[in-house]
Amino acid sequence: MGGPASEAFWREMAISDLDGVIRVAREAFPDHFEDRRCFAERLKLFPQGCFVLDEGTGRMLGYLIAYPWTARSAPPLNSLVQALPNDAEVLYLHDLALLREAQGKNLTRIIIDRLADQARRDGWRAIALVAVNDATAFWAKAGFAEADEPAMREKLASYGAGATYMTRTLGA
Repeated sequence: MGGPASEAFWREMAISDLDGVIRVAREAFPDHFEDRRCFAERLKLFPQGCFVLDEGTGRMLGYLIAYPWTARSAPPLNSLVQALPNDAEVLYLHDLALLREAQGKNLTRIIIDRLADQARRDGWRAIALVAVNDATAFWAKAGFAEADEPAMREKLASYGAGATYMTRTLGA
């Protein structure tokens, strides 16, 4: 017990957190690199969907980025989206990443539940994501279900083998 991860807490992301976010992203997603501009753009477009896991000293142990998007769709990796779509139907969970030292401590459940509560209050009926790195079972435990979307098959291939589009319906 104890240690930095036991003191960690989720808070809203700030522009000054981006170096820490990049560090976590490099470790968590070495095969899905996205540069600083992508993270900065998402933060600018939808700051209320961006969070960091702070170990209490300002050091990032993880992050979550989500924003409104169209259903049955996902933005290309490492790309700028310029603006959020006017016809957004879901809250798209772009990334959730934790350093190894913070994993297995129920910290992801806290932020996923917080995001779902916020999304529900804001009127979103679902959260969508693309599961990578064999994370389908992890997301299923968090209430997400695989959604076989023929229109997504080609795009999913760019996310790597086994990438799966998943959604979590939010009740009233």
